[in-house]
Amino acid sequence: MSNKKNVRKQNIVQLLLGLAIIILVNIIGQYFFTRFDLTSEKKYTLSQSTKELVKSFDDYVTFKVYLDGSFPAGFKKLQRETREMLDEFHAYNSNINYEFINPNEVVEDKKNKNSFYAELNRKGLDPTTIQSQDGARQSQQVLFPGALVTYKANREEAINLLESRMDASSEEQINESIQALEYNLASALMKLKSAEKDKIAFLHGHGELPKANLDGAEKALSEFYNIDHLILENKVYSLLKRTEPDSAGNVHVYPRYKSLIIAQPTRAFTEKEKFFIDQYVMHGGKVMWLVDPVATSMDSLQAQSRTLAVPADLNLDDMFFRYGVRLNKNLIQDMRSAAIPVNTQPKGSKPKFKLFPWPYFPVISPNSNHPIVKNLNGIKGEFVSTLDTISGNNVTKTMLLKSSQYSRVLSTPHAINLNIINRKPQRSQYNHGSQNIGVLLEGKFSSLFENRIPPEIAQNKAMAFRTESEKNQMIVVADGNIIKNAISIKGGERKKLPLGVDKYTGQQYGNEDFIVNAVNYLCDDSGLLNVRTRDLKIRLMDRAKVQEERLKWQIINVVIPVLLILIMSVIWNIIRKRKYTRPGK
Repeated sequence: MSNKKNVRKQNIVQLLLGLAIIILVNIIGQYFFTRFDLTSEKKYTLSQSTKELVKSFDDYVTFKVYLDGSFPAGFKKLQRETREMLDEFHAYNSNINYEFINPNEVVEDKKNKNSFYAELNRKGLDPTTIQSQDGARQSQQVLFPGALVTYKANREEAINLLESRMDASSEEQINESIQALEYNLASALMKLKSAEKDKIAFLHGHGELPKANLDGAEKALSEFYNIDHLILENKVYSLLKRTEPDSAGNVHVYPRYKSLIIAQPTRAFTEKEKFFIDQYVMHGGKVMWLVDPVATSMDSLQAQSRTLAVPADLNLDDMFFRYGVRLNKNLIQDMRSAAIPVNTQPKGSKPKFKLFPWPYFPVISPNSNHPIVKNLNGIKGEFVSTLDTISGNNVTKTMLLKSSQYSRVLSTPHAINLNIINRKPQRSQYNHGSQNIGVLLEGKFSSLFENRIPPEIAQNKAMAFRTESEKNQMIVVADGNIIKNAISIKGGERKKLPLGVDKYTGQQYGNEDFIVNAVNYLCDDSGLLNVRTRDLKIRLMDRAKVQEERLKWQIINVVIPVLLILIMSVIWNIIRKRKYTRPGK
């Protein structure tokens, strides 16, 4: 009896001690917050920039995720990863909440359901149709793999969670969607949080693309920035803003715009204009150069089947060389190219157009792991040239865009003839390998005008002339058409198409995503875009193997455990029977 009392006393003490430890841990947890991520990929660990962003919200944020219902395993994986990511957000800030909604069950009436679908699409969610098969039965389902995020009841942003890429399988698209999940969710929060947007500008005055052809880029970028269209007008302070001189006569100069976009200039820059841009860079301004080193266009082929591509004189070669890059006066032909319509009927007959691959329009598939281009769809170029980087300065060069390995380079002047579509391209001729098209430059840039201006200007404190920048960035692409949205004409009506949409085929290329990512990277002070480089592996099942071995694994998972339990029960009963049926027991 004494031993039993001691054991009971020990059990009670252990129970009370366990409860005390649990209560103490919870009390400590109220004051000290931490989370442990034991996965090898640290998939549940948010980046520091995301944590700071999430913690900054002082009012309710609600994610309405339209990713609920019955759908294939890949979408189930995306649903689960989205839920777990939002749980992470909620753990760092209880003001962030979410709900999952099945869009097919919100309304039952077919007419109202179509109206609901249209409303989701109007708000920015893209639908996708999936085919599912269970044995011999096939079904079709419309999904809206995205979310609507509301903040303070009057701000709303749409997020499309499914990354689509034309040359990727469905499994790869799901994997890329999961990799981009943190960035997409955090990017939407950033848009909601930003009370005042930074300003960027498109430069004009040198025959750059007209506003009508920049409409797609402007709409996409206006979600993040306020946009100006700027002509320098011989004023250095149209790009820079300055403080009044202090008692020592010093002037502090800052960029007026976070980034400057120079899109397909066709007329030469003056030395004074180059000086303005140079000092903008020296004082921290970011520039995206989208330049055609060769002058030609499809407009010249409208009336006749031949045109001439000639080198363009923009008076920028010395400036690019100083910054660390050289744009070459040549053209790329690529076997991986977009198509153009060509009339196949003789003159005088009713026109009949047929699409032919046009090697001067390469489709660029970025394979870099850099956040600007990671997992992007193919990007359409038009009359693209090559570029080289210059060694020997304090600038790091990261190649963003390259042609395919089946490319060739043509020197200029070069005669462009539509008749080449009648000749089947020979792979042996496209043997120059992958060619550089777009590059990111990062580092301390040296001024083109160092030792080139009079001492009275260089030493004038009010001018604040600088010969070297702090660490800065710029992007140079040897194709101005990469930012140009098409304009279709039907029935005499001109319609501006979204950036990246081919007016002949309706194919959506990745031009818009590239431009937005590039400007975001240049202007990103928080480092949020670097989240896109995270590499999370998705481990999807092999569908063919699942179908082939379905019965085997059903037996292993269902029948064998039951048999093991039955066998153990029989053995246990035999042991008990022998033990308790012995003589004298």
